Amino acid sequence: MNFKKYFTSGDPDTLFSDLQEIGHGAFGAVYCALDERPKSETRGQNVAIKKMSYAGKSEKFTDIVHEIKLLERLRHKNIVRLEECFLKEKDHMVWIVMEYCLGSASDLVDVQPGRLLESEVAQIVRDVLLGLSYLHSTEVIHRDIKAGNILLSENGLAKVADFGSASNKSSANSFVGSPYWMAPEVILAMESGRYTGAIDLWSLGITCIEIADRHGLLKLNPISVDHCKIKTK
Repeated sequence: MNFKKYFTSGDPDTLFSDLQEIGHGAFGAVYCALDERPKSETRGQNVAIKKMSYAGKSEKFTDIVHEIKLLERLRHKNIVRLEECFLKEKDHMVWIVMEYCLGSASDLVDVQPGRLLESEVAQIVRDVLLGLSYLHSTEVIHRDIKAGNILLSENGLAKVADFGSASNKSSANSFVGSPYWMAPEVILAMESGRYTGAIDLWSLGITCIEIADRHGLLKLNPISVDHCKIKTK
């Protein structure tokens, strides 16, 4: 595979400045940065940069390229937009540049003194449903819908983000995702066969509870939660 076609040449350290970490996880870290690319439409504005290390892990690099290939073909107002990608081979590092959002739905719940209004929750869910409808029409299953992966733009739009677990097939059978939000079909996938984009709707339903109940669901033991799903199924 000619993976270099997915990356822009040049040193990203010279194209972005004032990097400030705004999140991190097993994948790496996300930064807010000032865009200084000469011909960029967002020059002088903030962008988000996800730095991902693949040192000594060829499978990790393959997964990163898979995510980039997915993001490149997705264009919808409720999907976080990919701007550009850079490969720093000497550092074994990939920079994925995306549109900047103020924070996640999870962050919103954390900073609110009380619960969100039903109308506010409904607006977030409506936006995510529009994004999912688009994804499923392109045969993409997100597989990790949760409040932390729903970003909020400056004009109040909710956008689906983080496609590291996504499948570009209309059906899949891998055991991936986050336990609290995982549909029973995913938990049983290895022994029961394939599942479809309907699993994203299950996860969104759990996300509704997560947002409306201020993370109340997350106080439960994740293994117990999954056990209950299997029994119910």
